[in-house]
Amino acid sequence: MAGHERPVCRPVSFELHRGEILGLSGPNGAGKSTLLKVITGAARCFGGTIWRPAGEDMAVLDQHPRRTPECPLTGGDLLNACEAKQLPAPRILQSILPQRLDSLSGGQYQLLQVWACLGGSAGLVFLDEPTNHLDPHAQAMLAALLKERPDGRGLLIVSHDETFLEAVCDRVLQVTPVGAVTGGTP
Repeated sequence: MAGHERPVCRPVSFELHRGEILGLSGPNGAGKSTLLKVITGAARCFGGTIWRPAGEDMAVLDQHPRRTPECPLTGGDLLNACEAKQLPAPRILQSILPQRLDSLSGGQYQLLQVWACLGGSAGLVFLDEPTNHLDPHAQAMLAALLKERPDGRGLLIVSHDETFLEAVCDRVLQVTPVGAVTGGTP
């Protein structure tokens, strides 16, 4: 059970394998983002065990990536700062790499942040609501980015958008909030 001051979701058990994309789905407030924070060490685990391979690098996309209001850095500068040079940026991002971060739309910035996680060497990549700020065309571009994932990484995607998760994930796990009735049992 995961939370900050008290458990917010029911117990969850899963393994994330290399080369796999696992989705965490559930209604708003179910505890998906909090569970992700428990996995990354940013929230408390009230019971059970979280196991990650020792020394495994992680890349995390927050649900609401912070933007500096005015920033002379470009998209390419951001990728360099995040050490996202393991793989070349995909063609769909090439046009925004020379642009200043403060001139990018919310969707462009979101796609760039996703690539900042995917373009590096992290073996575990966690994306919290990566479709935020994305119109349907940008969501299709994100799906293409995720499907071109490099082998050997585990990707965990948190989203309430089940259609998106079904399109990009190998499997999807439902997260249920504490107190929710499941299968007739409280």
